[in-house]
Amino acid sequence: MSGTVTRVVDLSVVIPAYNEERRLGPTLDAVTGYLSDNESRFGEWEVVVADDGSTDGTGDLVVARDDPRIRLVAGDRNRGKGNALRLGVAATRGSRVLVTDADLAAPIEELQQLDKALSEGNAAAIGSRSVPGATILSRQHRVRELLGRAGNLLIRRVAVPGIRDTQCGFKLFDGDRARAAFAASRLNGWGIDVEVLRHFRRADWSVAEVPVRWSHQSGSKVGPLDYAWVLAELARLRARSVRPADVLAAVCFLLMAVALYSGRFFDPAHRYLPDSLQDQNQWEWFFAVTADNVAHLRNPLFTDLQGFPGGVNLMANTVMLGLSVPLAPVTLAFGPALALSLCMTLGLAATAAAWYWLIVKRVVRHRGAALVGASLAAFAPPMVSHANAHPNFVLLFMIPLIVDRALRLCEGARVRRDGVVLGLMAAYQIFLGEEPLLLASTGMALFAATYALVRRDVAKAAWRPLAKGLAIAGAVCLPIVAYPLYWQFAGPQSYHSVLHGDNAGNSPLALLSFAERSLFAGDADRANALSLNPTEQNAFYGWPLVLLALAITVRLWERPLVKALAVTAAGAALLSLGPKFRVPLTDTVYPGPWALLADKPLFESVIEGRLAMICAPALGMLLALALERLASARSVTTLYGGLLAVALALLPIVPAPLKAVDRAPVPRFFTAGMWKPYVHEGESLVPVPLPDPGAAEALHWQTAARLGFKLPGGYFNGPYGPDRAGIYGAAPRYTSDMLRDVRYTGSAPTIDANWRAQARRDFAYWHAGALVLVPQDNDDRLRKVVTELVGRPGKWTGGVWVWDLHERDPARRDPHEGS
Repeated sequence: MSGTVTRVVDLSVVIPAYNEERRLGPTLDAVTGYLSDNESRFGEWEVVVADDGSTDGTGDLVVARDDPRIRLVAGDRNRGKGNALRLGVAATRGSRVLVTDADLAAPIEELQQLDKALSEGNAAAIGSRSVPGATILSRQHRVRELLGRAGNLLIRRVAVPGIRDTQCGFKLFDGDRARAAFAASRLNGWGIDVEVLRHFRRADWSVAEVPVRWSHQSGSKVGPLDYAWVLAELARLRARSVRPADVLAAVCFLLMAVALYSGRFFDPAHRYLPDSLQDQNQWEWFFAVTADNVAHLRNPLFTDLQGFPGGVNLMANTVMLGLSVPLAPVTLAFGPALALSLCMTLGLAATAAAWYWLIVKRVVRHRGAALVGASLAAFAPPMVSHANAHPNFVLLFMIPLIVDRALRLCEGARVRRDGVVLGLMAAYQIFLGEEPLLLASTGMALFAATYALVRRDVAKAAWRPLAKGLAIAGAVCLPIVAYPLYWQFAGPQSYHSVLHGDNAGNSPLALLSFAERSLFAGDADRANALSLNPTEQNAFYGWPLVLLALAITVRLWERPLVKALAVTAAGAALLSLGPKFRVPLTDTVYPGPWALLADKPLFESVIEGRLAMICAPALGMLLALALERLASARSVTTLYGGLLAVALALLPIVPAPLKAVDRAPVPRFFTAGMWKPYVHEGESLVPVPLPDPGAAEALHWQTAARLGFKLPGGYFNGPYGPDRAGIYGAAPRYTSDMLRDVRYTGSAPTIDANWRAQARRDFAYWHAGALVLVPQDNDDRLRKVVTELVGRPGKWTGGVWVWDLHERDPARRDPHEGS
C-alpha cells in the first residue's frame, strides 16, 4: 500500500520484519483478529509492517492482504531492527503506538495490561519478563538466557537505570512521543529499544514496566554475535549522550594537570620534583616493590627490601594498592618513574572530573560554573602542594562518588543496592588512602549535621535509610578490608601512631596567605614560615577568596545548601588550627576544637593542618552556586561586577607549574649490576650513610637495580621502642646515627675500639655484605670514618667506594692497617 494518509486512528501496531514470510501470516491474523474483536476498547486501528529489506516474500504477503488497515513500509536494504522501527513508527498515525515482534512471543492479548498502564498517565508501558507477576511459558536456551540477563544488567547500569527488561519486544507508547523518540534515534540495530527508552527518561516521560506472559519462539533472528553488537551500540549511545561541554571540561582538567607537572611529565625518569623532598624517591619505590611483589606472587602487604632485616609493613604505609597493583604491568614495562608520573597526572585530572560530575549532578546545572568550581576543588593551593609528593591526596576521584552514593542513601530509593555500592567504594578508597577517607568523612559529617539543623524535615525522612544503608555498607566493606587492616595494625612492623609534634596545625594567617606555587602572588618565604614544608602547605586560600566566600555566603544565605557548605568550610578551617592556636601578632593562645579528637584512635595520626583541604570542594561548590546565579542576572553591571570579583579572588591562587630539576644519574655500580659479587644470599647492601627520610636517594639506586639487593634503613613508617610508636624510617642504631651526623656536620668522632665493636654488631644486625659510599657532601670525612671502622680502605669501582665485608674479619685485623 502506498499514498499519504493523514486521518488519525486510535491505535497503530508496528511489526518490524526481516524474512518473516513463514511467521508473519499467523501474527497478522492474531493481531487483526484480536483488535477487530475489541474495537470497543481499542478503537480504530492500523497495522504497519516495517520490512527491513527482506529477500523472501514478506512484503508480498502484506500486500496480498489487500486491507487498507494493514500497510507496508519497506527499506531499500537490510539495515537492522532499529532502522525498520524508525521507518515504521514514522509512518504511524495512531494516538497510541504498539511495537511488537513478528513472532508474538508476548501474545497480543497482553495489550490490555499495557493499555491499562498507559491510561493511568504513563507515557509508555513496556512488557517485561523480569518484574514480579511475569510468566515465562517457554524459556530460551540457557546460554542465550544468561547472555540476555547479563546484557540487561549492563543496560540498567549504563543507560536506563531501574528498567529491568528493555529488550522484550512488546511496548505501547503515547503516539506523538513515540514518533518524536524514534525520529531522534540513530541506532539501526537491537539497541534501538534502549535508545528510545533513554529518550523517554531524559525527557522525563514516565515509563511503566508491566509483567506479561512470554514464550520463546523458534526461529529467532538474534544470534550470539548480536549480543556483542548490542554492547557496541550501547557504547555508541553512551558516547553520543556525553555533552560537548562535559568533554571540554575533561580536556581542560587534563591540560591543567599536564601543565602543573610539565617540568617532569615529558621525561619522568630523569626529572625530579625538589619540593617533594624525598617523597618522589619513596613513592617510586612503593610502586616498584608492589609491582615486584605482584610479578613474583609475593605478599603485597610486606617486604624486607627496605628496612632490612625488619622489613616494611606496606599496608601501614601509603602504597596505594588500589592503583599500584593495577599499574604493576606499566611499572614493570616502563619503570616506576613513568607509572608514578602517569598516576599523579591522570589522577589529578580524574579527581577534577569527579568533582565536576558531582557539582553538575547535585549543585548546579550550569557547566561553566561547575568547571570553575571543580577546578578550585582539585587545583586549590593545598592540592597543588600535595601534588609534589602525595598521590594519596591527589587521587581523590572516589571521594565525590562516595559523597553522591551517601546522598542517594538519604533519598531512600534503593537502600540495599546503594549500601552495597557504597561499601565497595569505601573498601577501594581504603586501598587508595585511608587518611583522605577519614578527612572526607569528617567533612561529610560537618555538612550533614548543619543541613539536618536547617532542614529538619529532610533529616527526619533521611536518617533511617541512611543508617540502614551505612550498616549495609559496613557489612560489605569490612570483610574485604578486615585482613589488610589486621595486618596494618597488628602485623609485622606495625606501629600504634605517628606523632607529628605540636605545630602540625595551621596558623590563622596560613588560611589568608598565598602558597609558594601561586603563580601571581606566591611568597615562598612566608609560605614556608607558616607550614611544615613545601608538601604541607595545607591552607593558603588567600584573603581575596576568603572574602569572596564570605560575600557569597551572606548573599545566598537563604539557601540551606549554602549554609551547610559555609559551615563545613568554616568548621574544617577551625579544626585545622590544631589542638591550640595562637592569635596572630599576640601571645594569646586558645584551645582549638581539634583537642577533642587529637588523642582519639585514627585521628591521633592525622596531620591536623590537612583538615583545611576539606575547604577546597566546599569553596568550589559555593563558587559554582554564585556563578550560576550571576549567569542568570538581568543586570549587566551585576554580571560583570560579579565576574570581576571572582577573577580577582582566583587569579592570585592560580598554580604555577611545579618545580622540576635534572635528576642525579645513578652510578654504574647499580645500573650495570656491579653490586652483585658483593651481596650474597640473605645479605644487604649498606649505603653510607644509611637512607633515611632526609636522604633517600638509595631507594632510587635500588629501583634502578631492579630491586636486586636489600637495604637497611630507609624512608617509611615503622615501629620504634617497646611501645611500638610510629616513626619515619628504621629504628636508629649507633653506627647509622653517627654516619648521618658526619654527613650533615662534617664532624667525626674519634674511632676507637668501642666504635669498631659497635660497628661490627650493627653490620652483623644488617647482614651487611658491603658498604657503599656515593660521592656526596663530606664524603671525604665519611670515607675516612668507614675506613677506620672496617680496618681497610675502600675500592673505587663503578662510580662508588666499596668496602667488601667478606674479605677478612675486621676483628682480627690491626685497626690502623691501611689507614
